[in-house]
Amino acid sequence: MVDIASRQLLGGLTASQFLRRHWQKTPLLVRQAVSDFRGVLSRAELFALAGRDDVESRLVRRVRGKWTLAQGPFRAADLRALPARDWTLLVQGVNLHVAAADALLRRFAFIPYARLDDVMVSYAAPGGGVGAHVDSYDVFLLQGEGRRRWKVGTHRVQPDDRELDPSMPVKSLTRLRPDAEYTPDPGARPYTAPGHAHPGAPRHARAPHPRAGRTPAPPAGE
Repeated sequence: MVDIASRQLLGGLTASQFLRRHWQKTPLLVRQAVSDFRGVLSRAELFALAGRDDVESRLVRRVRGKWTLAQGPFRAADLRALPARDWTLLVQGVNLHVAAADALLRRFAFIPYARLDDVMVSYAAPGGGVGAHVDSYDVFLLQGEGRRRWKVGTHRVQPDDRELDPSMPVKSLTRLRPDAEYTPDPGARPYTAPGHAHPGAPRHARAPHPRAGRTPAPPAGE
């Protein structure tokens, strides 16, 4: 039953095929992985979560040419006063507070529960983003409202090549040599394996997307 339910999420692959071919190995883009998907909460609801002291949130902004990072909680008035571009709001653990996000995470039950972490939602205005970066865990990204241009490296970035951009408040790479580029519509689900560089450049302001299945890569040899 779980394997049948996961086929749309995995582009027609069975769970065992996905785990064998892509899990912690190579990226995979599945278009229309979730039909009619528009996100798990509205902008106003995301802002409300970012204002709570029991929710982890971050705001990345570019102000006068310099990037800044602020930790939540954030005042509602400050979020409403954000400019039309050059910022990204990230809220983690959304599945702990929003039933729709928890239901989304449970759709990834083909992965052992101990390896699932949370659903993170990001809302990026035009010009926002966190730059090209490399995660140490597996990430399922599900495109919500809006559109983002994704660039993905299909080969692992070696540690010696991970030169960080000193102008960014987060660990972003100074350069990315993508092997694939696409602009998915709502409901598309890119998957990125550990060690594969990927940025996301927003094309429209309304671009929230959940991130599910944060999983540390196993040590070499496992």
